Amino acid sequence: MKNPAEGGCQCGAVRYRLEAEARKLAACHCRDCQRQSGSAFGLSLDVPEAAFRLLSGELRTFTVLCDSGRSKECAFCGTCGTRIYHAGEWGLSVKAGTLDDTAGLRPDAHYWTKRKQPWVQIPDGVPCFTDDG
Repeated sequence: MKNPAEGGCQCGAVRYRLEAEARKLAACHCRDCQRQSGSAFGLSLDVPEAAFRLLSGELRTFTVLCDSGRSKECAFCGTCGTRIYHAGEWGLSVKAGTLDDTAGLRPDAHYWTKRKQPWVQIPDGVPCFTDDG
């Protein structure tokens, strides 16, 4: 990921910049990430909170209870509904698919693999955790 990296929502109303390197990229297979992404898993970039800069638009939020029992704040574009990040006691995780350039992204680990879809193949050598690690 190039620094700084920029991204935004599907309709273009929300734009942001990440001003520091991500600490890791997680592929999460929990049911919440499956629902949120509309796919088999969600991709989240763990970034320092101070690195996130909202450039334009307005984010709306709601809070959910995770499979782990922890709560997280979910920030999204109020116009198109695209999820931009999750925040919780662990910090900030930006939804990786909202970056302008996703070509170089490779998950560092897979979480909640006990809930992964049976057809998903995880590459050899990538750490896997049956729950949130």
